[in-house]
Amino acid sequence: MSETLTLRQWLLTDEPTSRRHARLASLYKGWLTLRGNTMAMFGLGILVALVLMALFAPFLAPHDPYVQNLGNRLQPLGSPGHPFGTDSLGRDILSRLIYGSRITLYIVTLVALIAPLAGLLVGTVAGYVGGWVDVVLMRITDIFLAFPRLVLALAFVAALGAGIENAVLAISLTAWPPYARMARAETLTIRASDYISAVRLQGASPVRIITRHIWPLCISSLIVRVTLDMAGIILAAAGLGFLGLGAQPPSPEWGAMISEGRRFILDYWWVATMPGLAIFTVSLAFNLLGDGLRDVLDPKEGSQ
Repeated sequence: MSETLTLRQWLLTDEPTSRRHARLASLYKGWLTLRGNTMAMFGLGILVALVLMALFAPFLAPHDPYVQNLGNRLQPLGSPGHPFGTDSLGRDILSRLIYGSRITLYIVTLVALIAPLAGLLVGTVAGYVGGWVDVVLMRITDIFLAFPRLVLALAFVAALGAGIENAVLAISLTAWPPYARMARAETLTIRASDYISAVRLQGASPVRIITRHIWPLCISSLIVRVTLDMAGIILAAAGLGFLGLGAQPPSPEWGAMISEGRRFILDYWWVATMPGLAIFTVSLAFNLLGDGLRDVLDPKEGSQ
């Protein structure tokens, strides 16, 4: 117990002894703030459960999500062996939802890696270099922002071809402009700081200034924006799947499952409702977590 208390006191100290100590103390204080937000922890719990469900899908799924049984089609909720019923081909809906979580996490992870990095690169270069580079990059950004995200994603997928990889690429191409705008705005503020001038006088190159001194200050805002955007990314992926341009059959993608169940929505409502509830739950979890992370990472919130 004494060691735990000593470690806690060490992390909560106001006088860190090293840079590593300061970082650990900041992370721990941020965790305490996040832990005090009940709704954010609820969202985090749902996302942790989603990750565990995706990792252990073969052990959690009661049936093979691809096996068809036409003699057992459209079974209602609570049927023996099928808690969420079956679809029009007799496949277990619960098993398909569990395996579909893998596709959802795959899309979310790839888009969260591609879009913010592209936006961060474009925004920081435009904000730091300025001049005609800023004008050209921001006008390109404005062109992307002028189109609704789903419509632009549909155009890219139509050009690239249907498939989950092309859907990820299309969503990433439509998701980066807001991150670029945010990174540019913060870079314009940071580049006028005294310490940036001092680093420049020491002979640091623009690349080093951008990557070592500007990017770290932009990342916290991007993390919050990414978390809040995850719901929109999931809905965009589900929309592409609903239209048949995302994951292709027989993949258990939630949007495609809703598209299949719409034909039976009046008589067999659970076929489309269960994947719809899954999308709603995960989107809500990301929004709740993003709201909590904003309180932790936003310096303006922390100063109030």
